[in-house]
Amino acid sequence: MSAVKNVIKDNYNMMLLKDYLRIAIKDAGFSHAEISKTPMGTRVALHVTRPGIVIGRKGSGIRELTDKLATDFKLKNPQISVVEIEKPELSPSVMCNRMASHLERGTAFRRATMWTLKQIMENGAMGVQITISGKLRGDRSAFEKHTAGILPRAGHHAEVIVDEDIAHVKTAMGLIGIRIRIARNEKYIPEFELRTQKPKKAKQVKDVDTGKMRDETEVERKARTESEQIAIEEEKMKELETLEEEEAKLL
Repeated sequence: MSAVKNVIKDNYNMMLLKDYLRIAIKDAGFSHAEISKTPMGTRVALHVTRPGIVIGRKGSGIRELTDKLATDFKLKNPQISVVEIEKPELSPSVMCNRMASHLERGTAFRRATMWTLKQIMENGAMGVQITISGKLRGDRSAFEKHTAGILPRAGHHAEVIVDEDIAHVKTAMGLIGIRIRIARNEKYIPEFELRTQKPKKAKQVKDVDTGKMRDETEVERKARTESEQIAIEEEKMKELETLEEEEAKLL
């Protein structure tokens, strides 16, 4: 087999592996995998939002995943490490998967898009662009782009600052594609500086259990899995006003 065919075969196997990991550890908030070959075997670094789900009780999840990679994907002596993502909302792949889950659960595409846009910007992104395409509202395919903040589109700055990912979701109308591009504020370049806004004062609410006043937090309960996170977001998303609702008020 020629060198070109070997490269094509390896890339195809890596694509199948990443597709499998995206589904197998979906509840762990899978972002991406870094795979490198060493003389001792194959190192696989899994970047997830909830490492405990991948590791499992007493390491059972890691052992099962290791056996699966060795038998089905023919990886030589796979050595798996789990890396926790500090800010999931700034990971395009995580947000693509969350938005796809919302669409699968029947959430309107514009409501899901605006919620995802809001979550990304509130967690410190410099800018974001969400493109959604497919049979969104009828028999004809269409696409919509929603942008917020500062997002360089081309050139060296775009390569340095912007991360992106694509996800596909099957709905009753057909296949819908989601593309999210996020400009990271940590990769700062002077000409794209944003003016910082003054932080808002926390709203005081009465605690039901203690009866004392406390600051209202954005997230009242923490999700243990991505499925719980999607359910929590779905409840909050109902308060979000869409463009259709704004237009109805003006009529």
